[in-house]
Amino acid sequence: MPEPDPRRWKALWVTLTAGFMTLLDVSIVSVALPSMQQDLGASPAEIQWVVSGYALTFGLALVPCGRLGDALGRRTMFLAALTVFVLCSAAAGAAPSVFWLIVARLAQGLGAGALAPQNSGLIQQLFRGAERGRAFGFFGATVGISTAVGPLAGGLILALAHGPGAWRWIFFVNVPIGIVALVLAARLLPRAAAGRREHIDVGGVLLLGATVFTVLLPLVLASAGGVARLWWLFPLGAVLGWLFVQWERRVIAHGRPPLLNLRLLRGTPGYASGIALGSLYFVGFSGIWLVFALFFQHGLGYTPLESGLAVTPFAVGSAVSAAVGGRLVARLDRLLTVLGLGLVVLGLTATAVVLALTPAGAAGAAAGLPLLVAGVGGGWVISPNTTMTLRSVPVAMAGSAGGALQTGQRIGAAIGGAALAGLFYSVLAASGESYPVAVGAAIGAAAVVIALAWVIAIADWRSGRRAAAHPAEPVHVPE
Repeated sequence: MPEPDPRRWKALWVTLTAGFMTLLDVSIVSVALPSMQQDLGASPAEIQWVVSGYALTFGLALVPCGRLGDALGRRTMFLAALTVFVLCSAAAGAAPSVFWLIVARLAQGLGAGALAPQNSGLIQQLFRGAERGRAFGFFGATVGISTAVGPLAGGLILALAHGPGAWRWIFFVNVPIGIVALVLAARLLPRAAAGRREHIDVGGVLLLGATVFTVLLPLVLASAGGVARLWWLFPLGAVLGWLFVQWERRVIAHGRPPLLNLRLLRGTPGYASGIALGSLYFVGFSGIWLVFALFFQHGLGYTPLESGLAVTPFAVGSAVSAAVGGRLVARLDRLLTVLGLGLVVLGLTATAVVLALTPAGAAGAAAGLPLLVAGVGGGWVISPNTTMTLRSVPVAMAGSAGGALQTGQRIGAAIGGAALAGLFYSVLAASGESYPVAVGAAIGAAAVVIALAWVIAIADWRSGRRAAAHPAEPVHVPE
């Protein structure tokens, strides 16, 4: 076995910094939409694309670019993706019209989606044993915390760069950080082995891209009536997904490397259940942030910064618990996510009850403790689940396997954002504009969905205990 790269931890921090930026841009923009719309004279439908377009192209790029990283070298893909992201961040900040802002955001999302799977692939490549668990712990913490602190970061930037055009700094701030990360990544990331070039499954790329597009497009446009208008894309997506599976089986039968080796789902311990658990968790986890923003800003009149501060306990709890989660996962295995999901369900249920019953003036403070409990649990979900889902994946498939995991998370996030916001507005109308009742119903629904992920985690934990007592021959997944 080759000696570990002595620069692996420095390389990890550089890649996680870049990954944090790209994931933060999923949610940070939401708080600046009103000022963007006013400055650029945009319609509600146009401004929706600033958020939705980024989420759409991000999700489209994950698996294909993960496979490209496996085939062409993760350093090459990482540097190219980060370059695109930085250039498009500058273009978005300087956009003279909403049209060019949307174009820049679409391209920025492609860069972010191309970069994300390289992170998990590089961890598989650079780390072994207990170190890999720690590295995935930091990676999972990055995913969770970047999502949770987006509203706070956006509020801080708008507060510091107040006045006309303040929203542009949400994009410009990525440029200097990204340039430094590019320089360091070029020095620290390992080069691909000489002559290492593999067949690219173009048919699989097109079929999977079409499948993800047809599923995501109605969801990311849900607030503009996308689900009602584009519902027919869901059955089309099911057909395309079936065609993708048949195509991948054909590619494997002919002895060529597939875009996504479907044998990973049945032959890699914890992979299928990890994707299902992560997708369900993100339905609830990602959906609550828009609901909180609507409640605190529209219902209670908070500023974007005050709204962000109100949900900061979740981010704090998640950051602290995720830091130790990578060390605990080797000892507790799937039990750690069982405990974490239990705390999230408990914390969000308590948050729903508190916000539904507490007077408006005390709501933000009263939600602090239950959100802290939920955050502690959240830190034991994303990081350990990523570790356990990908730990048995062959290194040669690490990029595409990690991309598939994150694609499930992106689809879950899109479903959660659409469904929970829709439920919030429906209950708001039915309750005579009672914001406490609406937020209680939406956060309670998120807790129910996360409880389903909890059931999967418990079943996987019990299955793992039985497998440990009666070990069987693993199914071989060719690299």
